[in-house]
Amino acid sequence: MKRAYPTSASAKRHPSQERKLPHHGVYVRLAPSRTHGVGVVAIQKIRKGSSIFPDDTEKINWVRNLDIGRLPREIRRLYDDFAVIKNGGRTYGCPKSFNRLTPAWFLNEPKPGGKANVGCRGDYTFYALRDIRPGEELTVDYPTYSEAP
Repeated sequence: MKRAYPTSASAKRHPSQERKLPHHGVYVRLAPSRTHGVGVVAIQKIRKGSSIFPDDTEKINWVRNLDIGRLPREIRRLYDDFAVIKNGGRTYGCPKSFNRLTPAWFLNEPKPGGKANVGCRGDYTFYALRDIRPGEELTVDYPTYSEAP
């Protein structure tokens, strides 16, 4: 029979200890970029080797350039600005819907002469190349996972 009252152990726990809150596992937020428009900035220390977007598990949707080549310019810019480009520009990787852009899609490249602080694995997951301080913009070298448009 299920108890209708809390046990002494559960009564002592704070509600946030019983379930995962929306900020758990969040290391970054979107913010104005010193490099390019909008960027990704650390809101807490990120240790070297850490996965930066641990809950961003949506699969990349691969689209043929032939299917998007004649789209209106502003819609086509979504692919140029946010997609991973492969196969000599014949294939674009993007979210299932551009309405589902997560912070990972807003990573910028470092300023010329600067060094990226984020790396990309073969499965398109991002990790810290070094310790990253709160307030620091996260940057990645695009050619490590995407071709030029």
